[in-house]
Order: sequence, then C-alpha cells, then structure tokens
Amino acid sequence: MAETPDLRASDADREHVAEVLRHAAGEGRLTVDELDERIDRAFAARTQGELTELTSDLPETTHAAAAAATLPVKPGEGGRRWLVSIMGGHDRRGHWRIGEHLTNLNIMGGSDLDLNDAELSARETTIRVISIMGGADIHVPEGLDVRVSEFAFMGGNDVKLGAERPTPGGPVLHLKLFSLMGGTDVKRGRRLTREERRALKRERREERDRRHLDH
Repeated sequence: MAETPDLRASDADREHVAEVLRHAAGEGRLTVDELDERIDRAFAARTQGELTELTSDLPETTHAAAAAATLPVKPGEGGRRWLVSIMGGHDRRGHWRIGEHLTNLNIMGGSDLDLNDAELSARETTIRVISIMGGADIHVPEGLDVRVSEFAFMGGNDVKLGAERPTPGGPVLHLKLFSLMGGTDVKRGRRLTREERRALKRERREERDRRHLDH
C-alpha cells in the first residue's frame, strides 16, 4: 500500500511556525543563529511535515504561547488617534500605543500598520480606515478578537483572518473599512521581514519551476 503523501503547507502554516520559533527565541530556547536558520527553512518548506520538524523539540507551552499571543491593554490617556496619508504613506510597527478610537485616512497614499507589538488603551478599540484612491495593509496578532465591517466602491478589501477562535476574555478590535477606488488588506500574523519575504518568493518560484518540469 502506498504511503499517504505529506500535506502541502500553506502560507498561514509557515507564518504560524515562524511565530512559534520567535516565541521560543524570546524564551531563550533558540539562539539568534538557530532562529534565523529555522525561519529560513520554515518559509522554504513545502510540506507540513517539514514544518513539524522545526518545532518538534519545543515544548507545548511555547506553541500555546504563540497561539494565544494578543495585545497588552493599558487603560488611560494617550495613544494615536489619527494617521493621515495624503499622497504619501505611514509605516507603523514595533511598539506604539493606539487610542481607543483611531482614524486612518489614506488619500492617494497608503499605510502599513503592524499591530503585533502595539499597546491598546482600551479593551475595546475601534480603528476606522478610510481609503480614497489609496489603501492600507494591516497585520493583527494571533489570538486577537478582530471584528470587521466594510464597504468598498470601485475598489476592494481583502480580509484574511482565518478560522481561529480568539483568546477568551481578551481585548476586541473593531475594524471599520471604507474604500473608494482603493482597498485595505487585513491579515493575521507579523509582517514578514525582508529576508522572510525573499525566502517565500524563492519557495514560490521553485514551486512554479517544479510544476513546469512536471508538465
């Protein structure tokens, strides 16, 4: 009897493993060199079996911590309330504080907002993204309860949050998207580093080459 083939890995699978590896490094279980080497292998992996090998020596607590990662909430004043991009752009990542109500306005411009290391000022936060002939890319962390309402005319929004259940009792992020001849992309997980993007592009290119050879 033929063996069951190893399932192909998806982009979401690769990103999840990369997050587990980052948590392991943060706990001191992996060195910086080991982290870099394993993340390169993760984004070059073709099957779920290859990904499993990269985390097989890490405890379940590390896997659980990565899956439950969410945003810290420190109630109080302060925090960004406006991000305006007019024929230009905003790039927010790393540690930054978000006000209870944040409006992101993009007119013939764009914003790249990574919320994975952000800090919330309220347990329920609303971000309104208004894109007119522009757009935004928003990355939200695993485990965060994200609720999206959207409208698009002569444009479109791409929301990919997966089927993951949010961490019980955690903060809630309301995303309200309005796009006119523009659009907003919402994804879970960290924004890929330049090296990770290169590894992913290389893997996709190699996969296309293999398919051409098969035909």
